Amino acid sequence: MAEPVADIILATENLVKVYPESSHPAVDRLNIHVNRGVIYGLLGPNGAGKTTTISILCTLLRPTSGVATILGYDVVRQAHQVRQKIGLVPQDIALYPSLTARENLRYFARVLRLAEKEIAGRISECLEMVGLLDCADRRIATFSGGMKRRANLAVGILHRPELLFLDEPTVGIDAQSRNLILERLEELKNAGMTIIYTTHYMEEAQQVCDEIAIIDMGKVIANGAPEQLVAGRDDCHNLEELFLELTGKQLRDHHSVDL
Repeated sequence: MAEPVADIILATENLVKVYPESSHPAVDRLNIHVNRGVIYGLLGPNGAGKTTTISILCTLLRPTSGVATILGYDVVRQAHQVRQKIGLVPQDIALYPSLTARENLRYFARVLRLAEKEIAGRISECLEMVGLLDCADRRIATFSGGMKRRANLAVGILHRPELLFLDEPTVGIDAQSRNLILERLEELKNAGMTIIYTTHYMEEAQQVCDEIAIIDMGKVIANGAPEQLVAGRDDCHNLEELFLELTGKQLRDHHSVDL
């Protein structure tokens, strides 16, 4: 693999993942390059390979073949270095419901090995950023769906990762929480963080993403700036129309897991 380019924070080269029980690859020779300081949308229908790709990039899953690097570190051979540079906000709420928001963040701050003298201040900063400082000492079990999503985000940014993975961070939440999360993502980007963003909300992706890759059957079928992709098609007026044109309107309900 060529020497990493300074402005490219993430790169994959012919990345492949085939699950033992499957005859078709979940990720099929995937090639993407993500520049530093952008919000990069990874879009696709159910079963397209998004979750598998993110799992590989986050060092949670080994690829069958191919190479993926983050900040020049190989995600397989240098997984420890990669984990120090990234944050992950999963689609499922990864919080302890019986603990308060502050207690959750304190627990994860210690897991992430933040300096003890920094923890209290950083927890307050992150909770304030997501609008939860006034609720810091309430148990997560009492939070609404939108509040849980915002707390999830606070955990993901605790250690100031250079690259943040967000897997469906606004699914099923109120409009106010969604708006706040999208505003905060812009702020994080402007502060220098790079963000990989998956969503099924095409309007949302068109609003916040600087670049996108639409993937289906484990392959990239379109990539570029959303407005440029739409502008290049006479038959599509927005990203959602382009997405349906490229991936089809057939339901994907038979995919019980978004691979």
